[in-house]
Amino acid sequence: MIVDVSRKILIVGLGLLGGSYAKALRRFGFHISAITKEQSSIDYALREGIIDEGSTELDEGLIGEADLVIFALYPHVFVEWIAENQKLLKSGALITDVTGVKGSIVYKIQDMLRDDVEFIAAHPMAGREVSGVENSTEKMFFGANYIVTPTEKNTPEAVSTCLELGRLLGFSNVTTLSPEEHDEMIGFLSQLTHCIAITLMTCNDKENMEKFTGDSFRDLTRIARINDVMWSELFVANKDALLRQMDMFAEKFSSLRNMLESEDIDGMREMMRHSTSRRALFDKK
Repeated sequence: MIVDVSRKILIVGLGLLGGSYAKALRRFGFHISAITKEQSSIDYALREGIIDEGSTELDEGLIGEADLVIFALYPHVFVEWIAENQKLLKSGALITDVTGVKGSIVYKIQDMLRDDVEFIAAHPMAGREVSGVENSTEKMFFGANYIVTPTEKNTPEAVSTCLELGRLLGFSNVTTLSPEEHDEMIGFLSQLTHCIAITLMTCNDKENMEKFTGDSFRDLTRIARINDVMWSELFVANKDALLRQMDMFAEKFSSLRNMLESEDIDGMREMMRHSTSRRALFDKK
C-alpha cells in the first residue's frame, strides 16, 4: 500500500499538478524524485524542498528505482513516453496519471505496457489559471474531486492504492468511474464549461468592456484564461462526448432564446427555478 513511506515515488512532468502532488506527498515522508524538461523547475523544487532529487534527462536510476510513477504529461506525450521508455521501469512498478481524458489513452497504454507493470488511470479534478511548479499548492486539492478509472486489466490492489493516493493528496471526494463514464462526465462538467467561457470571452470584442464588468462576468469567464495547447488536445481526444454536450447546451440555449423572443415569462421563470435548485447541489459542503 502507498502508506509505506519506504516506497519511492517518481513524478514525470513537474508543473503545476506534478509539483502539487510532490508537495502533498512530501508531508508523509515519501522519497520524491522528478523528471521534467526545464532545469529551472528542478532547481526550484530542490531549493524549496519539494523533491529529493530530479533530472531533465531520462535518468535510468530515478526511473528504475521508483515504485510508483505519476505521469503529469499531455496525453500524447504520455503515450509516447510509455512506448519509448517503459523498458526503464522496474518490474512491479505501478504507474498512474493526471490526464483529463481517459478513453483515448487508457486502453492504448494498457495494451502496450509490459505485463509486469500496471497502469491505473486517475484524474485530479483540480487546477489553477497559472502554470509551473512555482505556482503549485496542495491546497487546490482540498474540497476537490479525484476520479479513478479502472478497467478489467487492473488489479484490486492497484485500484485500492490509487484511491488511497487520492485521499493522501487531500481530495474531499475520491471515487471510481469507467473511462467511458469519465469522459462523458468530463465532457459536460469540465470541457463544455471551458467551451462556454471561451465563446463568451470572444463573442464581443467591444473595447473597454473590462472597465465596466461586474463579478458575474469575471466568475463565469475565469477559466477563459486557457492553455490552448493542452485544451485543444483534450477537446479533440474527447470529441464525440464533447460534441454531444455542446449540442445539448445549444438546444437548451435556443429554448431560452425562444422564450425571451416570445416573452414567455412563465417558461423563463420555470427554467430559472430549475437552475437554482440544481445549482444548490453543486455547492461545496
